[in-house]
Amino acid sequence: MLQLKFKSISTPFKQPFTTAHGLKTHQEALLIALGFNQITGFGEAPAIHYYQVSVEDMIQKLQSKSEMIERYVMNEPERFWHYCHHLFPNDPFLVCALDMAYWDLYLKYTKNDRKALWNIPDQEGPLTDYTIGLDEPEKMLAKLKEMPWPIYKIKVSEPEHLNMLQLLRQHTDAKIRIDANASWTFDEALQLLPEMEKLQIELIEQPLSQAENEAMVELKKHSSIPFIADESCVNEADIEKIAKGFDGINIKLTKCGGITPALRMIEKARAMNLSVMMGCMNETEIGTTPMVHMLPFLDYADMDGPLLLDAPDPAFYHYDYGKMILNKQA
Repeated sequence: MLQLKFKSISTPFKQPFTTAHGLKTHQEALLIALGFNQITGFGEAPAIHYYQVSVEDMIQKLQSKSEMIERYVMNEPERFWHYCHHLFPNDPFLVCALDMAYWDLYLKYTKNDRKALWNIPDQEGPLTDYTIGLDEPEKMLAKLKEMPWPIYKIKVSEPEHLNMLQLLRQHTDAKIRIDANASWTFDEALQLLPEMEKLQIELIEQPLSQAENEAMVELKKHSSIPFIADESCVNEADIEKIAKGFDGINIKLTKCGGITPALRMIEKARAMNLSVMMGCMNETEIGTTPMVHMLPFLDYADMDGPLLLDAPDPAFYHYDYGKMILNKQA
């Protein structure tokens, strides 16, 4: 039998973190531990209000099915994911935490090689960006100067933020990505694109609402800057829906339901000639470490969550000016 344990955590941000979705001072999350024969695997799912996900709700659902989870007979992780998906068909965040913990447990127990099981390419992955949340322009500039980094991801939410981007560009030659979190209208985006090109913006994440797939197809015709789908691409089924309007997808383990479906999403995106980013949702290192293992699959990485949180430095990997390096015990 499996042994299931779980708890709620709340990790403060080093500085208040603001996006088009609102302001956060702490990141609430659910931690899950799955044990078998004195070996334990760990998983994490953050609480995200704009996806109507709370730790309290995840714990309540987990408690209602805990006996069924503990009776599960140890076998391949893909089968466990399907089992959990049927137990919690509308709760990908919770399924992600379980899937993550089970993969960790399975790899430790069987001593299988993750690289072989996941078919991880024998190559280095991309550097991760460092995110600067919305604030007054001078404060955002101060944050940029405090954190020298090769790639910045800048949160924006309205056309007036162009002035802020122009200010930041005057003070750095680093790559700049922007994330609108679905906050622009089509007309706003159309007017902003030439200015974004002047600023040498590397990519634009989710410029329009997830309901505007047809508008994205039209917008893409006017842009030399790649568009990456985030809110528009939550799970596997969304990839075909957004393929004509975006150049790539941002996979969030928590949104898609875990490692198991993420591996399928990478394969499907590649088959459709879409680039692949993997992004965090401000998880601690427990939720971020599996992403670090997946870096060789990716074109872009957005895995700076632990850098934004007021928490100890990760034990399983470390950051080196954008590079994420796994430690031996990971």
